[in-house]
Amino acid sequence: MKPWAARTLSVTAGIAVAGALAAAGWQGYRYLAALPVRHVAFTGDTARIAPADLQALAIAVRGMTSMDAMRSRAREVPWVRDASVRREFPDGVEIRLDAYDAVARWGDAALVSSRGEIFHATFEGALPRLRAPDAMAAAIVAQLPEVTQAVKPIGSPIAEIAVSPRGAWHVVLASGLTLEAGRAEVAARIARFAAAWPQLAAAGTDTHHADLRYANGFALRRAAEVQAVPAGVRPAPRSPRPNRKK
Repeated sequence: MKPWAARTLSVTAGIAVAGALAAAGWQGYRYLAALPVRHVAFTGDTARIAPADLQALAIAVRGMTSMDAMRSRAREVPWVRDASVRREFPDGVEIRLDAYDAVARWGDAALVSSRGEIFHATFEGALPRLRAPDAMAAAIVAQLPEVTQAVKPIGSPIAEIAVSPRGAWHVVLASGLTLEAGRAEVAARIARFAAAWPQLAAAGTDTHHADLRYANGFALRRAAEVQAVPAGVRPAPRSPRPNRKK
């Protein structure tokens, strides 16, 4: 046999062997991947998810072979925002969970995360309630920390915030005090009122409603009566057709 023919035969044989090994490896992988899951491990944000829900998920995925199906099933669990699945051969799986963080209640039956994602889960703790069109969730949540900080000098936490489709903020504190903050500079308006609150409280001003939609001040109302604010704070003059934002 000529040398070049021998080399060609050797290369061909090597390719054939490599192909056979690759085929055998693929068949072995397919065999292992087809084995049903028997052992389940959870990682990630497991502390936010009820142990009973984790147990139910482990039971549900045992016997499954499709990682896509396991991921879909994991995402159905309350508080789970997303999930990733990694197979641990021969018959185990690791499910990594990414959980929502609740910053407020949304409407009557949902929660909302710090990213403005609306989701449904059970939560027994105290949270402010937000009411607004769903499409506004992210924008409202983004302003929530600043507004929460602005009301602190008043000494009463936020109980509820309602935002109209046009963007007007209506803030109700746990004390029952209602703040009409309008659409623009919401946190700044509340902060200006909060700075004057100690003076109002010391004067014994009894108010349940404050209209902050003024350029240079605010108006206080008890029932249908509008009380004058302290000297030096005057509302912007009103015209027959107000041009201020509400």
